[in-house]
Amino acid sequence: MRTATGRSRTQAIGAVIAVSAAAAVVLAAAPAASAAPAGGADPIVYPVSLQDAFYGTPSDIADRQPGDILAARSVPAPFGFIDTDAVQLKFRSTSSEGKPISAVTTVFSPREAAPGRPLLSYQQIINALGLGCAPSTAMYADDQEPAIRATPALNFAIQKGWSVAVPDHLGPNSAYGAAKVGGQITLDGIRAAQRYSALGLAESPVGMAGYSGGGMATAMAAAIAPTYAPELELAGSAYGGAPMNIDKMAKALGEQRHPVFGLAMAAALGLEREYPDRMPVSSQLNQVGRDLRDRIANACTNEIILSGAGRSIADVADPAVGRALLDSPPVQAVLAENGVENVASVPNAPVYEWHSGTDPLIPVDSITKTMRRYCDAGVPVQSEVVSSPDHLSAAAIGLPGALKFLEDRFAGIAPISKGC
Repeated sequence: MRTATGRSRTQAIGAVIAVSAAAAVVLAAAPAASAAPAGGADPIVYPVSLQDAFYGTPSDIADRQPGDILAARSVPAPFGFIDTDAVQLKFRSTSSEGKPISAVTTVFSPREAAPGRPLLSYQQIINALGLGCAPSTAMYADDQEPAIRATPALNFAIQKGWSVAVPDHLGPNSAYGAAKVGGQITLDGIRAAQRYSALGLAESPVGMAGYSGGGMATAMAAAIAPTYAPELELAGSAYGGAPMNIDKMAKALGEQRHPVFGLAMAAALGLEREYPDRMPVSSQLNQVGRDLRDRIANACTNEIILSGAGRSIADVADPAVGRALLDSPPVQAVLAENGVENVASVPNAPVYEWHSGTDPLIPVDSITKTMRRYCDAGVPVQSEVVSSPDHLSAAAIGLPGALKFLEDRFAGIAPISKGC
């Protein structure tokens, strides 16, 4: 039985972790942007490849199954980690259009860890189009800010004896906004961690967590788990501030001038990378739009927000053309596929969800509708509307409850439903 002192410690540390996680929305280093394709042969700008052979895709990937390990390497724990071992796993996953891809997760474990310890898949916030912004790279960058940002959350779990898998959930194209591939990579990263025998996680209870963009990947993974990875026995998922409907979010951020229009632009470009035949975004941009695209093509959060601040669709494309593209059947289908609200399947494990009732960045009504559908389907749901006026502070307020929820699930305590 956990003591009151233990609960207070969890809540206090949880608040610190949440502040660190929330800061990720506005603090990130931006590598140099890539150039547009020469000669205009291909209007889609993909991220510059990492100069590390570990991230390459093997020629026989089509012969491998989702979650199969393609390569593994031990790495030092990032700066600030305590008594921690780390390993990076490259594994086979699946793109949004069903094609085999390789992806990477970094698994942190306490030294001399006991076999069968809990495994938490932690989807970090990655508001980015550049591969250098993904956790497996950013946490080892010369600029220590990315590592410091994630350290409190990961150390907390590791010191409790858990292993933590941190997937590069935007995939090999850094497809920001593509929730479907993020959910699939998350689940395949769990498969890979459990299949890597040296970690001793094959029989471990498994949970998932994330906030904002990381919450979107977590929510999608939880929703598609029964159909995409039915063999995984998940103990529960905890996510906050998760965009459940990117169509509504895109229209809210894009149709009027907005301080974070850059994020909407980045999401459109990220989806174009995942759906090159169905999301012809670049071909519709004017010169201002193409310049913005090229500037943020390899950028992390800060550069994306600063580059697009105060802009709207009317600045980067003809307004009528932009709205027509957004409302076209192919684009609407893509947006629907990447909205958790539209996923027919429901989680097969308990859910803890939290958000601000007045969050200005995400469509709150979509969260409410999704949680109601889960409740009606019999999913144990603990939904918390926290007292916060904005997106960032809501992370700090809700995360302590999420941590307790995961502790209880790992301990086998029966879940309760709240907010249904």
